[in-house]
Amino acid sequence: MKEIRVGLLGFGTIGTGVIKVFQQNADLLAARLGAPLRLARVVDLDIVSDRGVCVEPQLLSTQAADVLDNPEIDVVIELIGGYEPARSFVLRAIENGKHVVTANKALLALHGPEIFAAASHKGVEVMFEAAVAGGIPIISSIKENLCANRFRTVFGILNGTCNYILTRMTNEGAEFAEVLRDAQAKGYAEADPTFDIEGVDTAHKLALLIGLCFGTRINFKSVHTEGISQISPLDIQYAQQFGYKIKLLAIGKMVDGQIEARVHPTMIPLHYPLSDVDGVFNAVRLFGDFVGPVMQYGRGAGMEATASAVMGDVMSIARGIKSGAGPRTPAMAYVPEAITDIPIKSMDAIVTHYYLRVSVLDKPGVLAKIAGILGEHRISIASMIQPERQIGGSVPLVFMTHEACEADVRKAIAEIDRLDVVKEQTRFIRIESEMD
Repeated sequence: MKEIRVGLLGFGTIGTGVIKVFQQNADLLAARLGAPLRLARVVDLDIVSDRGVCVEPQLLSTQAADVLDNPEIDVVIELIGGYEPARSFVLRAIENGKHVVTANKALLALHGPEIFAAASHKGVEVMFEAAVAGGIPIISSIKENLCANRFRTVFGILNGTCNYILTRMTNEGAEFAEVLRDAQAKGYAEADPTFDIEGVDTAHKLALLIGLCFGTRINFKSVHTEGISQISPLDIQYAQQFGYKIKLLAIGKMVDGQIEARVHPTMIPLHYPLSDVDGVFNAVRLFGDFVGPVMQYGRGAGMEATASAVMGDVMSIARGIKSGAGPRTPAMAYVPEAITDIPIKSMDAIVTHYYLRVSVLDKPGVLAKIAGILGEHRISIASMIQPERQIGGSVPLVFMTHEACEADVRKAIAEIDRLDVVKEQTRFIRIESEMD
């Protein structure tokens, strides 16, 4: 029975998890595959530090060539992250006829078309379940179980760091900076958390999901991206009064032949299942024309959950090798010639509901003046809160609007902020109350 050999690039947190799976579940993997699956080589620049697992010294190397150019390696797992040398290593593995499994969403969001084209030319697979939502099998669901559906929408809570911070702010009324420091101390946030808190990590993942769902080429730079650093406990408090919770939401929609691709803080109704996704957990909600709404929930990061997703891809590829079937499912769910360039809708043209918080001096006629400006820009007020207490010498006026165009909202806010009675920049948060 042919032994299938795997080479690992990257002996970090996720790489350690992968090694644990090989060591603890080798018999299970063999029973489910029907052939031995062996970790044949582990490459990292640091092969000395203690990771809490024991690896035979002869398996360790600091030279990527020992995996990439080794004719006995069938599958390469890339877990080094970043753009380079990850891109060069992946392309070299493909050129040498090796299948690739990666968790590198940044690499695929930027260089995916090049990598997938190279893999198609060589007749090998590139799989990346772990790149989006960690242990949640959303990519295989889109490519396999739900492939009979045309998708209308995809929504996701895709970053555990942001979700943890917003959950703590919601439950405790704590300030963003305070919770971020605590998250860093507990290892839930990186020392430099920019990619997470500014939405870049989520945009990488959304770009991949949009490509899979809608059969289009999309660079993550086309995804409108905002982070959570400007969210205050005050906004969270008012959102709850209106019956909403604030989440960093990835939004992909097919609307009139255009795609909405955006990541930003979003108010979600409290009765929606996505609003209950708290802490470091992730969730993805799809709507297909036949299946209707489907939501998957689970751990979006961490050693064990991500290693589980990586090994699921390895097993899928190993089954193909064993059967001699070759690549069975296109990398991006569509055959390459069917992938099109669907235009991305401008944020100025987005139509949705809005939350506005205006800090003003408590003077007669202020509310009427602001309402007048909103009306002049075709923005209708659905409801409002006017707290009596002052905050920092001003009084907040809090509005929920009916559907309005983003361009009109921005123009109205700019005009409102020029008023002498407005004491700080107006805060606005988009609302998603229809997810089908």
